[in-house]
Amino acid sequence: MLGMKLPGNFFLVGMMGAGKTTVGRALAKVSGKVFYDTDHEIESRTGAKIPIIFEVEGEAGFRRREVAMIKELSAQKNIVLATGGGAVLNPANRAILRREGFVIYLRASVDELYLRTCHDKNRPLLQTENPKQRLQEFYEIRDPLYCEVADLVIDTSRQTVHSLLQLLMKELELYADR
Repeated sequence: MLGMKLPGNFFLVGMMGAGKTTVGRALAKVSGKVFYDTDHEIESRTGAKIPIIFEVEGEAGFRRREVAMIKELSAQKNIVLATGGGAVLNPANRAILRREGFVIYLRASVDELYLRTCHDKNRPLLQTENPKQRLQEFYEIRDPLYCEVADLVIDTSRQTVHSLLQLLMKELELYADR
């Protein structure tokens, strides 16, 4: 099962801290695909960290860069793409993701997300008085959008990357057999 070649693109969506980058790298490795992370690509091309982009251009400026990056990367073949947590807020991104690949929603509880992100200073939207409340607000808005775009939903709470990857590959194999 692990190491099998699955056709097409895989796009990972979910809240910040859900494990998109970590799981995405592992999935790319076992499926023989190239891994990309939209946030990392934006940072690498601009030469600036995400918090600096937010500071200079605001969230709207960052989201414009994100749409362009998703459009460009999704046009490639046989990739695994970890999107930013807010990518699904834009209807154009949701349409591109649905059209160009198989979308996997990595879902985790707000408590779990908070534990994973509470010390990360590279998440500008969580630099508030009450980051857990902010995560809850984001979750309530974004969860229905993640579900709308997802071909598959996987719960990442309290799971190791290895067990998540095994579960994910099993599910993808079922989809490939249809």
